[in-house]
Amino acid sequence: MTTLAASPGTPVRVDAELDEPLSRWLWLVKWILLIPHYVVLFFLWIAFVAVSVVAFFAVLFTERYPRALFDFSLGVLRWSWRVAYYSYGALGTDRYPPFSLGAEPDYPARLDIAYPERLSRGLVLVKWWLLAIPHYVVLWFFLSGINLGWWGGGLVGGLVLIAAVTLAFTEEYPKSLFDLVLGLNRWVLRVAAYAGLMTDSYPPFRLDMGGAEPGTGTAGTASGVRDRP
Repeated sequence: MTTLAASPGTPVRVDAELDEPLSRWLWLVKWILLIPHYVVLFFLWIAFVAVSVVAFFAVLFTERYPRALFDFSLGVLRWSWRVAYYSYGALGTDRYPPFSLGAEPDYPARLDIAYPERLSRGLVLVKWWLLAIPHYVVLWFFLSGINLGWWGGGLVGGLVLIAAVTLAFTEEYPKSLFDLVLGLNRWVLRVAAYAGLMTDSYPPFRLDMGGAEPGTGTAGTASGVRDRP
C-alpha cells in the first residue's frame, strides 16, 4: 500500500479533493449511514487516549514515540478525518468512508504525519495542555463557539450547513466555501497532531485554505515521495 509522505517542513499534511457532482439530498441522511463508524470511533478514541498516555511516558524516558503506537494514533486521526469529510465536517464527498486505519490513498480525504525520530522530553510535559491553550480557544470557536439558538455547530458546522443548503438548490458546492472549510479542518488536524504528542512542530496560526497542502502542488500528488512498502 502506498501512503502520502508529509512534505519537508510540513509534518502534518492534509489533502482533499471535492467530488463532483454531489447528491443534493444525501447529506440529510449521512448521520444515519455513519452510525457504524461513530460506534467504532468511540472505542478507537478511548484507545487513542490510552495510547497517548503510554506515548507520553515513552517520550519522557526515551525521546521516542513508539512506531507501532504512532501508526495506530495516525490511523485513528485518518479514520476520523475521512468520516468528517464525508459528513458534517466538510460534505466534500459522497463516497462512503472505509473502515480502515490505513492511508487509503484513493479516498478523496487524506492525512499524513511525518514520524519524528526524536521528540523533546521537556515539550511533552507542557505542549498538550499549556502551549496548546491558544489553539484550543481558536478550535472552540471553529467547532462549537457559535450558538444561533437551534444551531450550535461552530464556524465549521455553520459553513457546512450553508454548503448543504446551496448544494440542495444549485447542485454545486461553492469552491471558495470549500477552500475555507478545508483550511479550518487543516488547522484542527494540525492541533490534534500536536496535542496528541505526535510532533514537536507548533501549529501555525495560519489559515491555509484549499484542498492541497500549501507548497505541495495539487491535492493527491506528493511534492515529496510516495512511500512504498
